[in-house]
Amino acid sequence: MKNTLIALVIAAAAATSASAQSRGDFNLGLGIASVMPKSGNGMLAGGEANIGNDIRPTITAEYFLRDNLGLELLAATPFEHDIHIKGIGFAGTTKHLPPTVSLNYHFPTNSAFKPYVGAGFQYTAFFQEASPLGTLELEDGFGLAVQVGMDYQLANGSALRANLRWMDIDAKATLDGADIGTAEIDPYTLNLAYVIKF
Repeated sequence: MKNTLIALVIAAAAATSASAQSRGDFNLGLGIASVMPKSGNGMLAGGEANIGNDIRPTITAEYFLRDNLGLELLAATPFEHDIHIKGIGFAGTTKHLPPTVSLNYHFPTNSAFKPYVGAGFQYTAFFQEASPLGTLELEDGFGLAVQVGMDYQLANGSALRANLRWMDIDAKATLDGADIGTAEIDPYTLNLAYVIKF
């Protein structure tokens, strides 16, 4: 009985060590995200703008600077959004990429569930804007990004991840070179991923 108990303690310690987020660890996350702009996206061309949602694959890379403290880079394939303006209707589409750098703190726990929080900056690049109204352009820019998430550690050292991120994205818009207002996008991003630990 004593030997069995000792074996269980050693196995539990090994499992905890294997799932710990330690300095020098590197994680790669492969997932899919839904970008959901807030309701009411500012006034464009005299009407309230409404920018649609989109879903695309994502990839994250995180390096642990210290135990439980990771520096993460988020990348994705281009998201595409329809733009509608009240009183006008369909006003165009745009694509964007929001590479984001975050500093994440992973809370140490004694279970397979590992919550974390993060904060950082994103740079949103808009491209391939198209509009039936004329030449539409949205200005690139920087903004804050914050997130909360949860990892579920698997036996092989990998994890399943769910996280919700908010980004501060505002973009000045022009139509045929004339200023038509600022698109206040400020989306929430829901991401589900499989995380591989190296």
